[in-house]
Amino acid sequence: MLMERLLALMTGVIVAICLGVGLVMMALGPGRKDAEAPTSALAAQLPPVVDRAAARAQIELTIAAAPEYRPFFDRLRLAFPSDYEAALDAFATAGAGADTVDYYLAEAVRRLRQARGVLAARAEPAALTRVFDLNLSVLRALAGEDKRLCATFLYGGVDQDFHNFAARRRALVGEMAIVGLEAISSGRTRNEERAAPSDEDFRALEKALTERGLGKAEVDSLLDGKSPDPPFDDAKTCAIGQTYLEALRGLPEPVRLRIWGLAVELMARS
Repeated sequence: MLMERLLALMTGVIVAICLGVGLVMMALGPGRKDAEAPTSALAAQLPPVVDRAAARAQIELTIAAAPEYRPFFDRLRLAFPSDYEAALDAFATAGAGADTVDYYLAEAVRRLRQARGVLAARAEPAALTRVFDLNLSVLRALAGEDKRLCATFLYGGVDQDFHNFAARRRALVGEMAIVGLEAISSGRTRNEERAAPSDEDFRALEKALTERGLGKAEVDSLLDGKSPDPPFDDAKTCAIGQTYLEALRGLPEPVRLRIWGLAVELMARS
């Protein structure tokens, strides 16, 4: 049973809401502006000529003009200077003006998660708590606007509607990005060892979910990765995700930290 639930963590809602998967997936979605297409067959065969220094300067101006995102990039530059430089150089190589500031944030988050996200599993308790609290805040904001979008976010999906939401809620999205960064930074510094969650931990979570009104099919979808038949509608899926985070938040700290730590580690390795 324990191994089955550990495997379910790798594909279920629990992993998908860690570290803002929806935010990370923005970098791969339709929010990126396409550069103008070449106007001739000859131009199509030639590599673009990019003044990287000028492009980078323009990108840095674009980021500086977004007060909701600037703190993340400032913190990234101080905590992980090589990652900051690599991200900005990559943006500059692609050419300034081809992407939005929302794309720059999402892509920087994606790159950092892939390179160092596993460190967040070893973060101090307060840092991990902030990650999950922010994801709950995002879910609640999404639920208040669009239940379909909330359900999509839970499973890591992104579409143009999510990009529009992010553009309207930059302060919230920017805060979600920075708490993920701080968890990674904390994990590097604190390096707290945590055991994998036990059967007893999952039983405690199952009990908490049941006490909050979830039925067997709903609990199984969260903890065992079972697909309900018929599938839950968007409103129910959105509500289940919020209930999960609220129930987990109410567990004894050692229990929830073990589950959070494993979920964050699996997300970073996915």
